[in-house]
Amino acid sequence: MVSIYAQEYQLVITLFKTTRISKGITQGQLADALGRPQSFIAIVENGERRLDIVESVHLSQMLGIEPEIMINKIPRKFSPLYPL
Repeated sequence: MVSIYAQEYQLVITLFKTTRISKGITQGQLADALGRPQSFIAIVENGERRLDIVESVHLSQMLGIEPEIMINKIPRKFSPLYPL
């Protein structure tokens, strides 16, 4: 089953991956910092495993990304129940 949020999720994963690479951090180094195996980072970056919100915040902090920046990568959906 494909998530209706797959495109938004990919924006966040792309932010994590490009930041990791631009800072010269290997998947192994990031995994070690998170206390996870390298395969965890590979699986996340390949879209084979989704991160929950806590994991996303921890990953953004490890990469030096303010969690708000990560969250703001997700396009805002407007609700008729809660108009701006």
